[in-house]
Amino acid sequence: MWPKWVKTRSDSTTISTAPSSPSLHLTPHSPSLSFPTLKDLQSLLDNNSPSTPSPSPPPLSSPSLRVFHRVRLAASALRAFQRSLPPPSHSPDHRRVVFYFTSLRIVRSTFIDCRSARSILRSLRIAFDERDVSLDHQFLDELNSLLRHRCGKISLPQLFVGGRHIGGAEEIRRLHETGELKRLVDGAPMGPPAVCQSCGGERFVLCGRCNGSRKQYSEKGGGFRACNDCNENGLRRCPDCCSVSP
Repeated sequence: MWPKWVKTRSDSTTISTAPSSPSLHLTPHSPSLSFPTLKDLQSLLDNNSPSTPSPSPPPLSSPSLRVFHRVRLAASALRAFQRSLPPPSHSPDHRRVVFYFTSLRIVRSTFIDCRSARSILRSLRIAFDERDVSLDHQFLDELNSLLRHRCGKISLPQLFVGGRHIGGAEEIRRLHETGELKRLVDGAPMGPPAVCQSCGGERFVLCGRCNGSRKQYSEKGGGFRACNDCNENGLRRCPDCCSVSP
């Protein structure tokens, strides 16, 4: 049936004439190929993922977390302090600046503090009420009544802005260095451009009625009587420079 030049194999295996690649040619004795499972593919994707996992949060004892926690606490305390303050008043005295001090040099440290704080306020070019407790004892009584809730001895100087107590010399210096003092007195009227020629910047002048003697002669009363126009030192507030004070 078949021609004599066609040779056939007894196992009837079909011979393919297409060239085969040696690498793809498998023999019964070649090692078997292992295909990856789904679990192997998932682990491969996890290891070669381009997005690196986010670092774990620092422990509670790390310095960076402690600093961040302190900043948050400070900000919360500042917001609570601002909420506790009374709302700003729109009255004419909402920026009234009152400064209690002494011009006596009995205690050198107190005198230096008062002079330094007074210079800071004058450098702001604002009009403020300077109340020297050494020249008028009434100012000292006012200060004691304003700070009656404080324990211990009241030191000088003391500053009030809009009826609110700011503090003494140390508080005035710190607020001035940070620029907060200028913001507190913002809106206050401007001060006089030069030193007052009547009182020399002391805010007090000699009483014109009793000439500082604190006594006036009255013909009707038949003698001398106490002068009611001056204080215990025979002085009056300067009418020229104190009239521009708030």
